Amino acid sequence: MEAIARAKNVKGSSQKMKLVVDLVRGMPVSEARSVLEFSGKRAAHPVRMVIDAAIANAQVLAEQDNISIDVDDLWVKEVFVGKGTTKHRRRVRPAPMGRAYRERRHYSHVTVVVSSEKREAETRKTKKAAKA
Repeated sequence: MEAIARAKNVKGSSQKMKLVVDLVRGMPVSEARSVLEFSGKRAAHPVRMVIDAAIANAQVLAEQDNISIDVDDLWVKEVFVGKGTTKHRRRVRPAPMGRAYRERRHYSHVTVVVSSEKREAETRKTKKAAKA
């Protein structure tokens, strides 16, 4: 079973968010949460909140289908970051040769998919072990 959670217009550039997201891709949810909790990156907190939302969505979906699901069995199947809106503020920053640049604030969209199904890598390992 899969559950999806999205956060739109999260403050921070998508480039910086991708550095954090790459840390937790493919990990079990409990391990991913602990990695994000002790990460020094500012973008780790919003990503952790989205993972928590995905866990909650998985529990709600399991309840609706009358299935019992263990949170420790969930793992981060997909996680990706898209470019969000860019705010052009009225403030200016000094630039070379007497010019002025407008201040821009970048936002991003974070999507997390958690799954309780077996990972493909594990199934591949078991198939190889069975053939040998």
